Amino acid sequence: MNGSMLQIDAIRVGYPTARGFHVVVDGLSLALPAGDIGCLLGASGCGKTTALRAIAGFEPVQAGSIVLDGDGLSSPGLTLPPERRGVGMMFQDYALFPHLDVASNIAFGLRGMAKAAQRARVDEMLALVGLGNEARVYPHELSGGQQQRIALARALAPAPKLLLLDEPFSNLDVDTRERLAVELRGILKAAGITALLVTHDQAEAFVVADAIGVMDRGRILQWADAPTLYRAPADRFVAGFVGRGSVVPASALGMAGEGDVLLRPDWLVPDPSGSIVAEVVSSAFRGPGLVVQLRLRSGDLVEADLPVDAAPSPGATLALRLAGEALVVLPHRDDMS
Repeated sequence: MNGSMLQIDAIRVGYPTARGFHVVVDGLSLALPAGDIGCLLGASGCGKTTALRAIAGFEPVQAGSIVLDGDGLSSPGLTLPPERRGVGMMFQDYALFPHLDVASNIAFGLRGMAKAAQRARVDEMLALVGLGNEARVYPHELSGGQQQRIALARALAPAPKLLLLDEPFSNLDVDTRERLAVELRGILKAAGITALLVTHDQAEAFVVADAIGVMDRGRILQWADAPTLYRAPADRFVAGFVGRGSVVPASALGMAGEGDVLLRPDWLVPDPSGSIVAEVVSSAFRGPGLVVQLRLRSGDLVEADLPVDAAPSPGATLALRLAGEALVVLPHRDDMS
């Protein structure tokens, strides 16, 4: 982990309860190089926001350490105050001041700076987020996407070493989310900022992040880039959480050996000479092709993404082969401790 801008080693975070101590994050480690964008991805309650709050300095750690650019931020008995961490945070609700115009919102964290320098930095941030003409308007006059970019500009204005983003797209409609996810990555890369976001939406994680940590029950199960998570998940949970797919016994594909096999819908290809024979259960158009549910001879159900011209009818028999992907073999569920 040496050389990372953000280095987290085996942190444990929780809170006392009437019955003792409830652990929310347990043994979480990651390393994020300077200029990279990381993501903690997981369902509600997995501990990702608690981890973010510990990095920001809002929660102490009971074990492990958090180091930023070589400086210790948190360890047992040490919690550097948030304002001394060099960490910026963009909150889920943006937290813009409604009584201040855009320029004043961005300048809020620059109060120790000379006025001329403040104005120059505000102009620089407005240009970075593409809102150079909106300096004198108020937050309620902006769209949700514009408000998000102003919140981002405000968080970046003090030049933090690390930017944290808490579910940055949760307040936006689906179309705006997809567009702004691309824009957000471009802005962060243009600024050269090291950033870590948390989200429950894998599409957002895939678009924005260089590395993604899939979380469950307070732990990172796999830290990797998006293609690796999709093609080579480390375990059954990651396989099920990332992308679509089915897990079937290896024997269902006529393969010798123990274990189960992960099948992604795009890994099954129609082929008259294919060794995998399945009955078509149903098909539905989902542009640009069909999502087809298939029943293997073993009785296991799988999905395949097929071109429209394949158009198999329910009840038909279809021969398929595996695409050129390496098979992902997982332990049988009964073998897992």
